[in-house]
Amino acid sequence: MYPTSVLNSNLNKINNFDYFKIHQRRYLGNKTAVLNFIEELIKNEIGDFYSFCDIFAGTGTVSDYFNEYGKKIITNDLLLSNYICLYAWLNNTDFDFYKIQYILNELNEIKDNQDNYVSLNFGNRYFTYKNAIKIGHIREKIEIFYETKYINFKEKTILLTSLLYAMDKVANTVGHYDAYIERLENIKEINLGMPYIEVGKCFDNEIFNLDANELIKNIEVDILYLDPPYNSRQYSDNYHLLENIIRWDKPNLYGKTKKFDRTSLKSKYCLSSATEIFNDLIQNAKAKYILLSYNNTENKRNNRSNAKIMDEDILNILSAKGQVKIFEKDYKIFTTGNTKLNENKERVFLCKVKNGAKKCL
Repeated sequence: MYPTSVLNSNLNKINNFDYFKIHQRRYLGNKTAVLNFIEELIKNEIGDFYSFCDIFAGTGTVSDYFNEYGKKIITNDLLLSNYICLYAWLNNTDFDFYKIQYILNELNEIKDNQDNYVSLNFGNRYFTYKNAIKIGHIREKIEIFYETKYINFKEKTILLTSLLYAMDKVANTVGHYDAYIERLENIKEINLGMPYIEVGKCFDNEIFNLDANELIKNIEVDILYLDPPYNSRQYSDNYHLLENIIRWDKPNLYGKTKKFDRTSLKSKYCLSSATEIFNDLIQNAKAKYILLSYNNTENKRNNRSNAKIMDEDILNILSAKGQVKIFEKDYKIFTTGNTKLNENKERVFLCKVKNGAKKCL
């Protein structure tokens, strides 16, 4: 566990490690900029609550924001690369802080120059050749540490989270992995930092790696927060490289962008069936309140970027569940790098469920 001296420290450098927080990762649709907006909405319209479910959690910034001692957070994401990070940040299993320090030091000192899966496939593409070699050896060592029971699952997720965030800093991309920049310039050597995990806040949390429409059938909460994909851009396409390295199955890759078969990771919310799938989710939801974030992108960009669920359908589906209000805030989004969107607003649909969850978890 973290000693008190570490928990109360500033976040500069401690014991030669860079400490990083959950929001310090580039990710499409990240809600960091509107957390205060969501908090004020809950404070003014809902009041106190005990359980909160973030069922399309992504990087987990919303889950982390509402995570505090005495509250139950249920968080979920379909991508294993996100689930691993969510587990590291929000699960309350014990871990050996000093062992993690020792291992990070060891991993940062790796000098092996032998080619590996990462260097052969991603070197001089998404990463410099030198960084790709090091990433491959780091990933292999973490797997060995876990297989030999030197580290537990929680410790494995912390080390993998450190690797993922470090890769994000040195990746030769604009923040996603659907493409890479042709030139490799001014990129530093990868260096693993320490996740700043506030263990005292994690209470009775649950972390899942499931299809949201399956998980919804088995949970009951005060607040159900929904932030599904808005358009046809699949997150498994944008983050295939991170998913590949975290899974470490070493599959065959194809194309210039070196992607693996992601059929099982395709979200139905990015397809023409999105409205039907959303209706199924709401019908099965057992909550007192439903909060839906859904940006006003419909008919404003190319067809691939347009919203899959129309406002009229959202309102009809939510209204069948309870009383609905809509709240808006101007919002500058993180896009894929070449897309402009003017007058974009973060919108939150609030549904007070009729005969909602009878009791809190």
